[in-house]
Amino acid sequence: MSEDRRLEVLRAIVEDYVQTREPVGSRMLVERHALGVSPATIRNDMAALEEGGYIAQPHTSAGRVPTDKGYRLFVDRLSTVKPLSGPEKRAIQAFIDEAVDLDDVVDRSVRVLAQLTQQVAVVQYPSLRRSAMRHLELVPVGERRLLVVIITDTGRVEQRTLELATAPSEAVVGELRARLNALAVGHRLAELITLLAHLPEVFEPDARPLVTAVTEIVEETLAQESEERIVLAGTANLARGPNDFTRSLGPVLEALEEQVVLLRLLTEMAEDSASVAVRIGHETQHEGLAETSFVTTGYGGDGDAVARIGSIGPTRMDYPATMASVRAVARYLSRVLAG
Repeated sequence: MSEDRRLEVLRAIVEDYVQTREPVGSRMLVERHALGVSPATIRNDMAALEEGGYIAQPHTSAGRVPTDKGYRLFVDRLSTVKPLSGPEKRAIQAFIDEAVDLDDVVDRSVRVLAQLTQQVAVVQYPSLRRSAMRHLELVPVGERRLLVVIITDTGRVEQRTLELATAPSEAVVGELRARLNALAVGHRLAELITLLAHLPEVFEPDARPLVTAVTEIVEETLAQESEERIVLAGTANLARGPNDFTRSLGPVLEALEEQVVLLRLLTEMAEDSASVAVRIGHETQHEGLAETSFVTTGYGGDGDAVARIGSIGPTRMDYPATMASVRAVARYLSRVLAG
């Protein structure tokens, strides 16, 4: 059997199954696709694909449906990803460009992606560990209280209040603010721990407790695991899916509620070499997501990913269209953050 023809038959089965939601038979393939071979040859190809574990017969006398292995081969051999239309691109840009702050950007991005794919959209907030410092502000809010404000290049704003033993002088606070920004601006937050290590030595002994307290609270903020959070939209889209999928919707919804599961997947998929990563069915390594696929890509300023955005839907999804939508929203999200 020709390897190329086998892939063409598999591609046709995947596309027809996604579109019709019905098992695909050889007669349908002959009628809908110009494969250039006889029905008998197609049946032989399908038998070989079934033996290889790429397609399966759900019940006797039925056509064939793709397996996780079949979807994986289909995705891996995609030569092109279906581009979005001009109106779709303009709608995404206009909607995201209206955002007023980081929370609004994330909210708009996840909503527009859910609308495009008619699936669940997931956006991971920019990680402090992968962000760079844009500005650090020190604001006295009382005689012995100091507000430490960390602003990143991705628009994240983290605030911490520092209780002091003695009231700091305006001169020391001003000098500390200036030196912190001179050291911090443009550097990844993970690098700042090293950069700030010797900062107290620059100040007079009586000011060093304040400097140490501020650098420690910056380091503690950067080290917090609670920074990793995600936003979901479009969960109701799953309930409007095909009957065979909605019957197993409970475990999927339970898995989506466990943010630690999604964060683990996002972290693992960030290591994929492909620009758009795909986990199919059991590849998610979570029983509740065994009938879903997860498509993600990174976003961030200057082409350097600081977090990920993705779409979750049934394994019977339109992979080229979903991959295109995820990639397009990620690009516009990156542009807004870089601006």
